[in-house]
Amino acid sequence: MKSAVETLSPTRAKLTVEVPFEELKPSLDAAYKQIAQQINIPGFRRGKVPPAIIDRQIGRGAVLDQAVNEVLPKSYTEALQENSLEPLGQPDIEVTKLEDDGVLEFTAEVDVKPEITLPAYEGIEAEVEDIVVTDDDVDEQVQALRERFGTLIEVERAAADGDYVVIDLAATQDGEPLEGAEMAGTSYQVGRGGMVDGLDDALIGMAAGEEKTFGSQLVGGDLVGQDVEIQVKVTKVQEQELPELDDEFAQMASEFDTVEEFTADVRERLGRGKRLEQAAAARDAVLEQLLSTVEVPLPENLVTDELNSRRQSIEQQLMYAGMTMEKYLEDEKQTIEEFEADLDRRVRDAIAAQFVLDAIAKEKEIGVDQADLSQHLVRRAQQSGQDPQEFANHMFEHNHIPDMIAEILRGKALQLVVEAASVADASGNTVQLKGLQPDGTYAEPVEETPEAEATGEAEATASDD
Repeated sequence: MKSAVETLSPTRAKLTVEVPFEELKPSLDAAYKQIAQQINIPGFRRGKVPPAIIDRQIGRGAVLDQAVNEVLPKSYTEALQENSLEPLGQPDIEVTKLEDDGVLEFTAEVDVKPEITLPAYEGIEAEVEDIVVTDDDVDEQVQALRERFGTLIEVERAAADGDYVVIDLAATQDGEPLEGAEMAGTSYQVGRGGMVDGLDDALIGMAAGEEKTFGSQLVGGDLVGQDVEIQVKVTKVQEQELPELDDEFAQMASEFDTVEEFTADVRERLGRGKRLEQAAAARDAVLEQLLSTVEVPLPENLVTDELNSRRQSIEQQLMYAGMTMEKYLEDEKQTIEEFEADLDRRVRDAIAAQFVLDAIAKEKEIGVDQADLSQHLVRRAQQSGQDPQEFANHMFEHNHIPDMIAEILRGKALQLVVEAASVADASGNTVQLKGLQPDGTYAEPVEETPEAEATGEAEATASDD
């Protein structure tokens, strides 16, 4: 087999492949055998029909076509490898010559991963915000914990912001009740939001036994986004009583004996969380700086496919949340043109980042072992709330493992770049990223024992010899 490649653009190539008849013959013989098993010819047992009879009855051309269809995928893959091309989609294949007892020639146009000239990426400089844990942050966290241990007490007064109420809701449109748009005995915290627009304003000032009707829009079902009338009835008003912030509460809510130890731990945990947020911001900042120093040509077909995929994902998420695109854009204070431009920018940056990180992983010969893959599978399963074994089985069955390996390689490449970067916070302090653990703590540096050092020196000496 011979192949040649023509570069149509930095991201598209055209392969011309010639397959001599000798290489086509095994597939031709297999085609004859398969057809012989499928036809009935008087005087011949099934599977024993000679090729000459098949040619006369079926036609030599049909046999050649079947043989070519078998050979094309293998020859195309070999041509890609021969020319060191990494395809990014399905090829457009055209058979340009098919000579019986001669040669098969075909062309294949396909989007390919571009060649990237990597810049020097060691020592990239980036800046992130300071880690600041305020007293308000601590108070907010402590208040949330107190609310978890709070008790509800029924009160004989009108509902106020922050109270809990038990309500019945029913929606009507043009005076007609809407099936499925009602609920009874629902507990709701006034001011929490997330149910229907206008509910919080209606509830404030209502006492048990009172009813009120207000206009709103449904957030789910077939009538999502349509104007309806909502009737709400309050059956109970409750006030939350919180436990005192004292040593007794600290012992109930944590493993600490005193409230001072408890609040100090809350501050420490908040600090670790903000450290992880800072690390994520550092990764983004370093990657942004890296991408700004390199030109990455992008295949428009790949960009279009990814744009369509992300749009569909956003629309599905909005549908599950009972929100229309118009309402989402209104909340985000964006026009549809601004939304599309922002989505296009993010998609192009994401694809460019993949190409650059792939190139770094290849240059540094980064590998993935079984432990890396297992950890990644478990982490992804936890993120999606699935059983790790079931998730892994699904990934293997649907051939998603190569994609996951690519994710791991890119993650390792980005970690290598980030750890080699010079990142400072807004106050000028160096941000330490190496050794940062998933819980926001730092791994203890491994100290070599004298025996280990001696072993290392011996191995180095042996290697030099």
